[in-house]
Amino acid sequence: MTDYDIVLKGGRVIDPATDTDAILDVAVADGKIAAVGPDLAAGPKTTVTDVKGMVVTPGLIDTHAHIYEHVTGDFGLNADLVGVRGGVTTVVDQGGASALTFAGFKQFVAAPAQSRVLAFISTYLAGGLLGHKYVDLYGPTGINVAAIVKTARENLDLVKGIKAHAEPGGFSRWGIEALKMAKQASRELGLPVYVHLGTLWPQKEGTSVDPQTIIEQVVPLLDAGDVLAHPFTRYPSGFVSADGTIHPLVHEALAKGVTIDVGRGAHFSFDNARAVIGAGILPTTLGADLHGYNIKFPDGGRWYRGMFTDTEEMEPPEDASLPFSTPYGIHHTMSELMALGVPLPKVVAMATSNAAKLLRMEDTIGALKPGMDADVSIFRVLEGEWTLRDSNGVAVVTHQLLHPENVVRAGKVVTADSPLLPDLQQLAA
Repeated sequence: MTDYDIVLKGGRVIDPATDTDAILDVAVADGKIAAVGPDLAAGPKTTVTDVKGMVVTPGLIDTHAHIYEHVTGDFGLNADLVGVRGGVTTVVDQGGASALTFAGFKQFVAAPAQSRVLAFISTYLAGGLLGHKYVDLYGPTGINVAAIVKTARENLDLVKGIKAHAEPGGFSRWGIEALKMAKQASRELGLPVYVHLGTLWPQKEGTSVDPQTIIEQVVPLLDAGDVLAHPFTRYPSGFVSADGTIHPLVHEALAKGVTIDVGRGAHFSFDNARAVIGAGILPTTLGADLHGYNIKFPDGGRWYRGMFTDTEEMEPPEDASLPFSTPYGIHHTMSELMALGVPLPKVVAMATSNAAKLLRMEDTIGALKPGMDADVSIFRVLEGEWTLRDSNGVAVVTHQLLHPENVVRAGKVVTADSPLLPDLQQLAA
């Protein structure tokens, strides 16, 4: 008899880092994974939790979230609603905090969160204020490489990379200069840069930028470990050409070790996802890109359909099945990839071991190895008929939907009860 703190009994354990996919028990003691195996014996003080019929994985890692609550306005969500209460143990804020605002992020977001909170620091001194709404703040004059490097070096426990953009609006104003400055900081720090592709800002009046030419400038700048985000966006991005083909430089980027993050957001396209996956390109990681401009709390709150309308606060559309009125998260994003034919173990790898490698934390998280931090996600595979819709309103009916049950975070059990989780009745086909 071993006096573990917790034993999760009889779940389907999927741990790509250890090539495990079997019905096993997982034991936790003193905030660490203690053992994984069949029929683990529990001691008199052990809390035994029956997880038969559920999937047990290393704690899921959302590599793209916006959680600088309050400082980034309604754009920033609460870290634990996206994190542990959403079935996710580690949440990476993408570009909310900057060299000027990082102390507040550390003190008021990362420190009090139950979730493990990390960050890709913004390239821009303004950070993610109001979701990068005010475009004039984000050119090269709003970037200070020395400040990025100094802040990151002082906070390497939290800062795991740099967030940058390479999209038509910015290129119409500044070309590639902002990304070059981000890469300068990235190389000085030895940290990856995470590059947003697809529309963010409107193009400068009187200009027209072809996204194909953007990616042709971006890929030569990148190093192994850097990240291209939003491969499935409905906006022109450079991944998918107008004729539906994949730009050859995407393959070149992969060959040099650049990785791809889903960055699902509110602009996910099933058609573009099919084109990318059909070309043999699978994302490496699986950020959901949740933020306050693409969700609405079920109990009220503001409603956003984008940043460039005359009045951003809007009523929900009559069609409540649109993605803007059905909150989503990492499990929903995983379900979409499964609906596109990606097997569950490969999807789990994107959200666990692959994400841990991106963060250079594979010795701490992303696997259920004895001695590693006891971050565990438990979710159900709901069988039935479920309708998934993308940002163009394209519907796909799937027969499996992932839905979180709870997590173990640093050895403590947290129920997945976030109001950001999808309404299952809305998703029923």
